[in-house]
Amino acid sequence: MFFLQMSGFPGSGKSTVSKYIAKLTGAVIVDHDVLKSALLQSLEMKGIESTVVGGVSYDVEWALIDSYLDQGHSVILDSPCLYEGMVEKGMKLSNKHGIKYKYIECYLNDMEEINNRLQTRKRMVSQVGRVDSEVAFKKWLDGSKRPLHSEYLIVDSSEPLERYVEKMMDYMSR
Repeated sequence: MFFLQMSGFPGSGKSTVSKYIAKLTGAVIVDHDVLKSALLQSLEMKGIESTVVGGVSYDVEWALIDSYLDQGHSVILDSPCLYEGMVEKGMKLSNKHGIKYKYIECYLNDMEEINNRLQTRKRMVSQVGRVDSEVAFKKWLDGSKRPLHSEYLIVDSSEPLERYVEKMMDYMSR
């Protein structure tokens, strides 16, 4: 069993990687965009202010991850990893359940390609549709929180998945 924490800018390939690894391993995916979009739609229908949805969705995700791990499932968190404490929470849950903690960052330093991917995918309510600021892009790109004392993997997701899949699966098996 394992807990895999994905990381990377929206449109960098996190969901593609998550689905690939889940298909091979049988892991459950907890998708931040699915949960946050559902919460946004639900609150909108009820006329409730939606400014706290991001934080609430993370709280729900961690509870789901804990539950799935408790049930004996490997879990992949498909989400950017931009906030302090996210890596620590993932590692703490992994330790609690006595399983491997893994972290893969999809890195794509090409705003034009990111925008192409963002504009051609089926977009959920919570998802970014376009990046307009190069400064904001660079800040977010370099803002991923990584494990300080644990091995992690960064993949160049400008390449086709087939080019780095072996490297990823080797990392996952360690």
